[in-house]
Amino acid sequence: MPNGAETKTRVESYLLARIPFVSVRTVERGRVLDLLGELARDKQLDILLHTLSQGLRDLRTKQVVFDDKSLLGALDLAGEWFQSRANLTIVFTDVQHLSDDNDISRRFADLAALAEEHGGCIVIITSDPVWNMLQRMGMSVRLDLPDFDEMLQAVHEFLRPYATDIRIEWGPAEFEQAASILAGVTKTEALNILATFVVKKAVTKEDLVELSRAKDSIFSELSGIERVTLRPGDNQVGGLSGLRQWLDRKRPLLTMDLRDRGMRPPRGVLLVGVPGCGKSLSAKTIASDWQLPLYRLDIGSVLGAYVGQSENRLRDALATADTVAPCVLWIDEIEKGLAGSGTDSTGVTTRLVGQFLYWLQESRARVFVVATANDVRTLPQELLRSGRFDDMFFVDLPEPDERREIIGIYLRRYLHVPVPDNIVDELVRLSEGFAGSDIEAAVAEIGHEALRVGDANVRLDYFLDCFRNVVPLVRTTPEKIEEIRQLRDRAIPASGKARPAADRSTGTRRVVLG
Repeated sequence: MPNGAETKTRVESYLLARIPFVSVRTVERGRVLDLLGELARDKQLDILLHTLSQGLRDLRTKQVVFDDKSLLGALDLAGEWFQSRANLTIVFTDVQHLSDDNDISRRFADLAALAEEHGGCIVIITSDPVWNMLQRMGMSVRLDLPDFDEMLQAVHEFLRPYATDIRIEWGPAEFEQAASILAGVTKTEALNILATFVVKKAVTKEDLVELSRAKDSIFSELSGIERVTLRPGDNQVGGLSGLRQWLDRKRPLLTMDLRDRGMRPPRGVLLVGVPGCGKSLSAKTIASDWQLPLYRLDIGSVLGAYVGQSENRLRDALATADTVAPCVLWIDEIEKGLAGSGTDSTGVTTRLVGQFLYWLQESRARVFVVATANDVRTLPQELLRSGRFDDMFFVDLPEPDERREIIGIYLRRYLHVPVPDNIVDELVRLSEGFAGSDIEAAVAEIGHEALRVGDANVRLDYFLDCFRNVVPLVRTTPEKIEEIRQLRDRAIPASGKARPAADRSTGTRRVVLG
């Protein structure tokens, strides 16, 4: 996509070639005006700027040359000046209704024809499309939001004057991380965020977290995906050490500059396995530990009743995710939204799968996807091939040491007194076959009793009774659990532990240990 330097080069060539009509498509009017101001000074170009607030003024000297602020008055004057002044360029910034055939569009077309006769040039700065017949009279250029290099330069230039007056703890790595986080915002928005750090007379490493939060607040009202609020202390996951170690290795790569190696940032992970064992909680934990905003995409909710509606909704949702990056994008029970590819008569699912796979493969935005599924057999096979997700993990029922860790997490959360080790040992034994959600339910019941009678007054046998009263899925629907567990050989064990050889089915499997 065109960055500032590329756009400046193109605009310069158009102005020197005296192209009669040039449209610059952007949401950053200020950047374009800075660019045009540099060209006016460096190339000694005669450029006038019209705004509804100041009328016509010289872009080099900033002096007002005509105080009629109306657009029609400026158009009339431009027509007169094109006939009397050679090589004149006039820039218009506050123009509406240029996207179709109307009186304003035709007046600009007439003015462009006059400019062509006398070596003049009209520049329109707009974020909207331009009427086709008008656009064909000249050239168009697009200025996208600042790329990494531009944002890094902008951050350095903004903070450099304050280096002797405030404490700046950032080194090269922090400056690069800040530029990466600020991707997707305008230069003005980025500098406004940095200005809040300067006001407090210190720019610390902890401000990088605040940088993500400030950016997130800019896009909090965007549609397409749902912002998930993370409460401190509620997103701890027990066990899954293999997954956690893998994530620790991936985290730094999400904000590193990987371009010199031609690599993309980590794309994400697919979590499959037994219900209630921490797949969805893992998405929240990743966002919390990585101090990134968490967004949830419900693919089933994008389905629309009209032709093309579903595809447009998914496209908007994924574009929103790219805009708010870096972030974690959680897709819960992905098989419910993308299963059955090719079986629906309208072909909607097939198109959604294709659109999602294209984004998953091609997007370079720093969006880390955490998708969960209970049964990958219903998913399109092309979603599972290498190059889509970084890896696929199987989340199984927790082992004794994992259950001990999970029990400890919930005991500390729901009780205010320590629990004897021998009681914890017994709870670990009683929780054989429990999912993490079963353990949470049992400990929550103990917490309810503690609220009623006081923490110190909960009978120890009540702890055991709460665990004995839980009937886990492995006992109510053992066939379903066994069916799901047959998928273990297709994924890396999230626990980080390889199953005994006697328990392995035929097939290949990658194992990540310690």
